[in-house]
Amino acid sequence: MNIQQLSVRLETVAGFVPENARLADIGSDHAYLPCVLAARDVISYALAGEVVKGPFESAAEQIRTSGVGDRVSARLGDGMDVIEPTDHINVVTICGMGGDLISKILEKGRVKDKLVGVERLILQPNNGEKKLREWLIGHQYKIIDETILEENGKIYEIIVAEKAETAETYSELEYSFGRFLLQTKNEVFRKKWLSEIDKCQYILDSMQKASNNLNEKEQQVINKINEIKEVLG
Repeated sequence: MNIQQLSVRLETVAGFVPENARLADIGSDHAYLPCVLAARDVISYALAGEVVKGPFESAAEQIRTSGVGDRVSARLGDGMDVIEPTDHINVVTICGMGGDLISKILEKGRVKDKLVGVERLILQPNNGEKKLREWLIGHQYKIIDETILEENGKIYEIIVAEKAETAETYSELEYSFGRFLLQTKNEVFRKKWLSEIDKCQYILDSMQKASNNLNEKEQQVINKINEIKEVLG
């Protein structure tokens, strides 16, 4: 990896990291993100957390070869357990996992007070975005930005949230599709949800071949197709 270059996905995540942040990158995947941010002098400190020994060793090696060991540390541990109060972490990034797993990591971190002092969460779920939004809003976070992008044939959503003084109110549509993404409905957004219609239609066709009677599950799929079509206009 070029020390100044990231994938489009991680470059987009990097763009949401504030200057002089003290970053915890959970599930760091070779520590690419913190190493590049340190090399660019964007962050003042970062730790790269990994739960598996192999990726942890790869992260430690990347930090060493990138020459940023004075500002970036690799730590072996489960989720946010790698964060210590003395780290004074104020930004957390979690990328490349399912929204359900990210929610569980955040919840475990919340219970253990690992989110104390954390001002911003930058999250890139591979799926389960609705569940993640529900966790954030349910724990009094304000989603301040979202983006959707495509890279190498895969579509990714990035959700940026900060702790709020009052809980926000979200509609079911906003949980499912994203408040910010609904406002723009760009080409990648439309591509994602048109593909979802195709998947739902395939499921519906399979169900209807198995039974001539419209059952509850089939109705749920039909409702989902109609909802997506209504959103896309």
